[in-house]
Amino acid sequence: MRALAHPLRLRLLGELRVAGPHTVGMLSDRFDEAPGNVSYHLGVLARHGFVVDVPERARDKRERWWAAAHEVTSWEPVEALAEPELQSASTELRRAILDRYAEALTDYLDAEPHLDREWVTGTASSDSSLHLTPAELQELRAELEALSHRWNARSDTGRPGAEPVTLIYHAFRRAK
Repeated sequence: MRALAHPLRLRLLGELRVAGPHTVGMLSDRFDEAPGNVSYHLGVLARHGFVVDVPERARDKRERWWAAAHEVTSWEPVEALAEPELQSASTELRRAILDRYAEALTDYLDAEPHLDREWVTGTASSDSSLHLTPAELQELRAELEALSHRWNARSDTGRPGAEPVTLIYHAFRRAK
């Protein structure tokens, strides 16, 4: 979890998941980072199984392509509660992901005035204050995950008119 909690690693993995395989040079240009820095962080992600080398894309022995190893990364925070070190790593990763979500939303808000109206019309930002039991919260989580999986199955990068869309949701008991 700590390997993934680095902001650049989250961005690199996200780009590989959304846009497909890239070379170090392409990712360096995309994120305005030194190739050595990108290469190092891809190596860390590879050691932990988040990205894989895609040698069949290389045109020569010097070119190296990388791809995300999985479409999603998930874990159960409740399983980390028994181990303080694991719980700390889980919290660190979730905070880094939350920072990335905030950055993505800020980027969208900056781009919104330049988007077609139909894209802006479909945009949603909302929150609800609910009063639920633990069992109801677990039911809500299951429904949200099923909804996300259903739309993910419908997603197709090659479909005309389809663009990357970010879906973010959180459901949690409020801290007092």
